[in-house]
Parts: sequence; C-alpha cells; structure tokens
Amino acid sequence: MDSKKDQLLALIAHNPFISQQDLAERLGLSRSAVAGYVAALTKERRILGRAYVLPGARKLVCIGGSNVDRKLRGLEALQMGNSNPARLSESPGGVARNVAENLARLGLQVQLLTALGDDAAGRYLLGHAASVGVDSSASLIAADAPTGSYTAVLSPEGELVLGLAQMDLCERLTPDYLRQCTAQRAQAGLTLVDLNLPAESLAFLLAEAAEEKSAPLVAVAVSAPKMARLPQSLQGLSLLILNRDELAAATGLELGLDDPSQLQRAHEALAARGLQRLIVTQGAGRLFFGSAGQALKSIKPPATSVVEVSGAGDAFAAGVCAALLQEPEDLAAACKLGLRLARLTLRSEHSVSPELSPELLLP
Repeated sequence: MDSKKDQLLALIAHNPFISQQDLAERLGLSRSAVAGYVAALTKERRILGRAYVLPGARKLVCIGGSNVDRKLRGLEALQMGNSNPARLSESPGGVARNVAENLARLGLQVQLLTALGDDAAGRYLLGHAASVGVDSSASLIAADAPTGSYTAVLSPEGELVLGLAQMDLCERLTPDYLRQCTAQRAQAGLTLVDLNLPAESLAFLLAEAAEEKSAPLVAVAVSAPKMARLPQSLQGLSLLILNRDELAAATGLELGLDDPSQLQRAHEALAARGLQRLIVTQGAGRLFFGSAGQALKSIKPPATSVVEVSGAGDAFAAGVCAALLQEPEDLAAACKLGLRLARLTLRSEHSVSPELSPELLLP
C-alpha cells in the first residue's frame, strides 16, 4: 500500500485547494501530522508552495487587457479633418490577450487573467479564448461596465495612424483581485503583464517577484503615456519589452533615432532601478537587447512585406516568452523567435496570425 505521504500527494493532485483538516480526516491523521507531510513534500519540491501547486502544472500566465479590436483601414490616402472611405473589421484584441492567444497557438499552456464586461463582447472573448486553448476562467467579470474596445485607424498601407483605447475595466485588476488569483498565478513558469494594469498592481507583482523568487516576471509596454504606471523600483522585473518612444517616457531621456549610446544610457538608468533585462524594438529598425551591467546588443529584423502592423508587437512578446520558458538565459534566441512570430503577423490581416503552430518551437 502507498505511504501516507504518497496518499496525501494523490489527494492534493486531485484537489489542489483541499484543506489540511480535510486531508487529516481523509487519511486518519492529526492536523499536525498532515502539516509535517506537506512541509516535507514542499522541501522535496513535489509540491510548490501555496495552493499545493504541482510541478507538472507549470504554465504561462498573462495578466492585463482584453478588448474587441475595431480596425478602420483607409481605402485611399487619409485626409485629416475630413470623412474618409474605409473598410471595417473586428477581432479579439488587447495586449495580454493577444500574447496569450499567440502562446496557445504555439501549443503552450496559458492562463489569462483579465477583466471583461458581462455583455455580448465579453462572452465573445471568453468563447474565443476557450476555442484557441486559453484558460480565462478566473478572469474578472463586471456587470456594471462594458468590455474594453480598441479602435485603430490604419493607412491604406496598413500603418497605424491613430489608436483609441477604452480600457477602464483594467483598473479593476487590483492587488486584491491578484491575491484572489494566487492559485492560478502560482502555476506560472513565467508571468507576463501589460501596463494596462494599475500602478499599485504592477508594484504588487514586482514586490512579490522580488521577495518570493517566483517565476520570471516580464512586462510589456502598451503606450508611452502608460509608462507612468511603471514603479520607480524595478526590483523583481526580469524583462521589460518596449519601443523607443516608451523607453524615452520611462526614463525621461531624449533618444535620437541613430544613436545607440543614448539607448545604452537609458538601459543603464533602468538597470540602476533594478531592471534585469531590456528589449527595445524599433519597428523595421534594429532591435536592441541586453542584461543589466552589459552593453546592449542588436539584431536587424529581416525585411518583410506588411499587410498591417496590428498585433506584431504582441506576437514578438509571445515569441520572446515562449523561448525564455525553454532557455531562460538565451535572450538573443528569444528575440529571434519573437521576430519570426512578428514577421508572420505583419504578413496577416489578423492581429494573431493563424499560421502559428507548435512546429515553430522546434529547433
């Protein structure tokens, strides 16, 4: 017969939320004996701390915005201050949501923690997430506010001219909500957050990562204005992904277009605040990356045709995270996979390319 410790582990595997009192009653043990077995199993890394999370349950956790994307693409050169003929399309969107879908299409286990309205758009996003393999069951559902929306005005060439975001629900992704999702977050092999989160929630996650030595925490910028949400102390932040304008907003430095030394200075300023690694994207220009205390390196993205730009940055972030989950120290390889996913997305009319598949992760 299995030992009491093995029996206890089997009960935890069946129900990670089972209480120690229930375990004691099921196994005919004292509460103190159960506590001893739990401590021993934790020390052996057969369970991983809070909520009795088992090692095999590790996944990527994405926290942040979800919305319905509405894209208006001009049919001819846009004239500001005038009515312009355009073509409209709608699709699921949001930085964290897009990253989660990219990762799921790569065949990875993904948990999405987001905020949605109790409306048709929210139900559409929940159903779509389930259809592509994203677990969004722990998301916050609000009965008194609409699901977020993002409207992008695109040139006939597919370049973004103007973006309008209504993301008020993200303000409800508070530290209290994150505490309620401790069990889901404890399963993370890597956690990605976007800067749609409130500043106090970002500070909470960084402090938690710094204190608990938990899964690597990756932050993805959303826009230059939202860089103000980034805490002054970046202790606990494993990686920050952003573009040149967002880097300038984060550091208060003026960054010229053709001066890598200025990027290096901004990199050092963020490292002094506790940031471990940085990636700076520049569209079709050179991508820069590096670790604290080191000079930035760069990669020139290969030329590619562009159908439209929406979602390419999110695909890049997903590729980086997927690669780091496999090889945590190889930031160069992570950037290369990110560029590969971004290139597929640039060639597509969709914010998440339907061409993504698990084969992209093969050596």
